Amino acid sequence: MASTHSIPCPCGLSADYARCCGPLHAGTAFATTAEQLMRSRYSAYVRCDEPYLLATWHASTRPATLDLAAQQPAPTWLGLDVKRHEAAADHAVVEFVARLRYGDGKAQRMHEVSRFVREDGRWYYVDGDIGDR
Repeated sequence: MASTHSIPCPCGLSADYARCCGPLHAGTAFATTAEQLMRSRYSAYVRCDEPYLLATWHASTRPATLDLAAQQPAPTWLGLDVKRHEAAADHAVVEFVARLRYGDGKAQRMHEVSRFVREDGRWYYVDGDIGDR
């Protein structure tokens, strides 16, 4: 008998991870918009899915490793708020605020304006500017 219990998606868009970011993380689907890719990358950070993050990072700016497990204390991701998404045929900008906490510390906000490109029909994260706007 199949379980009727679903896990909420960390990106905040759906109550069911298996139907939201899950297929993207599993490689059975690809993001159709830069915003969808950004949300899936946020979920990947929540889930410490380094292979997905690296695979969706454009080769021109992708680091060799992220080493998420080495971050101590590890961040606890508290939520995501997408402020804007502007897209053309092959590039896009997504502005968002992610909330997080390190250890028992005070909650923090990470505000980023991210740039994306689409190559061969797939969206990739290029880079972003972090700061208050």
